[in-house]
Amino acid sequence: MTTLPNAMFPELDVAQLAADELLLVPDHLMLRDGPVTGHAVLVSGHKFHDLGPAEVLAARYPRLVPVRLPGKLLMPGMIDAHHHLTQSFGKSLAYGEPSEIFRRVWVPLESSLDDEFVFLVSKLAALESLRGGFTTVCDAGTRAKGDIGAIAAATREAGLRCVLGLICNDGGNDSSAAERAALKAQAERFLQQWSDDPLVHPSLAISVPEAASDEMLVAVSKLCADARTIFQTHVNEHLASVERSVVQRGMRPLELLAHLGALGPQVLIAHGTLVTPPELNLLRQTDTAVSYNPVASQWKGNAVAPAQMMAALGIRFGLGTDATRSDGFRLMDAAEAAQKLAFGLGIGDASCGGGWTWFDHATHAGAKAIGLGHRIGEIAVGKEADFLIVDIDTPEMCTSVDLTWDLVRLGNRDQITAVFVAGRLRLWQGWPPDWDARALQRQVSRIAHEAIARAPIQRLHPPAAEHRLLSAANSRTPQ
Repeated sequence: MTTLPNAMFPELDVAQLAADELLLVPDHLMLRDGPVTGHAVLVSGHKFHDLGPAEVLAARYPRLVPVRLPGKLLMPGMIDAHHHLTQSFGKSLAYGEPSEIFRRVWVPLESSLDDEFVFLVSKLAALESLRGGFTTVCDAGTRAKGDIGAIAAATREAGLRCVLGLICNDGGNDSSAAERAALKAQAERFLQQWSDDPLVHPSLAISVPEAASDEMLVAVSKLCADARTIFQTHVNEHLASVERSVVQRGMRPLELLAHLGALGPQVLIAHGTLVTPPELNLLRQTDTAVSYNPVASQWKGNAVAPAQMMAALGIRFGLGTDATRSDGFRLMDAAEAAQKLAFGLGIGDASCGGGWTWFDHATHAGAKAIGLGHRIGEIAVGKEADFLIVDIDTPEMCTSVDLTWDLVRLGNRDQITAVFVAGRLRLWQGWPPDWDARALQRQVSRIAHEAIARAPIQRLHPPAAEHRLLSAANSRTPQ
């Protein structure tokens, strides 16, 4: 792979990227089928208006001065298919915890947050996502009290595209008709309120199928199908949850949704780590999508979803962080590595997807999984201009012979020069150009520890320093 010497062109300046129309000429342009050279792309307003050979576009738009990007790759922004924005500030509580951490940590923590804190931590989480190369996150809902509009306001201010889930739990089959009616009415208002927003895309969510009645599961799924948006729920993530569903409802969670007719192309299930072969068939037959969350499996000890098998079967899926670390390049690497360790090594599959599988599911296939494939996920005429400018003139990548795979295995977020969402520059060299992110950090830092301290959290894994002392004490030879 060769790049143009930087000395041939002036240093890229942030002011060059602020125009309403940009004719960008990178060394490499990542299209859906792979990278190409010698191409340019025209960003006009908030969309990709044109693309093709650089000399052709330069002649077609003589009024525009091409912005040359030597040593740079222009690629689609990555999609986080499963996030919890109001949990991100407490992510260091999740390391090494056993299953169903939501019961001991997330429910108590989120329940202690007011609207102001929800806004602040959501904006900080949005900043983390942008810094990690994500231009869109799919938020599965918060348990914080108050108006979910605080999350919407935060992501809009940060400039992050967000599929925002409203939780519609009614507690199960013992819920009252009045309670179910009130939740349905609230859901309908929420879908209508955000139906035309350019950056916030409404969604409905149920935490886990066991947290809702059969009637509510069916109703929420239908509301989403009618509104052409997605229904999010955590399914077959933990063994305890699967067993609880069998005891309470006589079926595994995914089986229950299928039995009720609540699966379909409008449904996005999170995790799906414990799926049987018949359940894989259910996903394929109903065109239900999955969020594959490999870092969550690593941190919390879950099983690993058989994502490569899903890809082979044509099951739609994206890659999700689950509020672990918001780093798109490390997420792709984890997606490949988890498949190899869990499934590939034992059968001699050294490739485990050939790199491109994980890049695709972090971009255009992930966009399809979250219901936005018609708008985002690739560099294509008419799509929203959500993209990254990535420096590949680095010691790690200057000798690349397979750029796609090297982005999966070697890419780092510190290579991201600029992040655009809807055609606007949102991040420049890691920081927003139009608002004070460091001030936000300081503000959240002051109040986050207080929120953690007052929440009735039950953490089972000790901090590293304490764990070190316990390990040393346990390893001493008896006298």
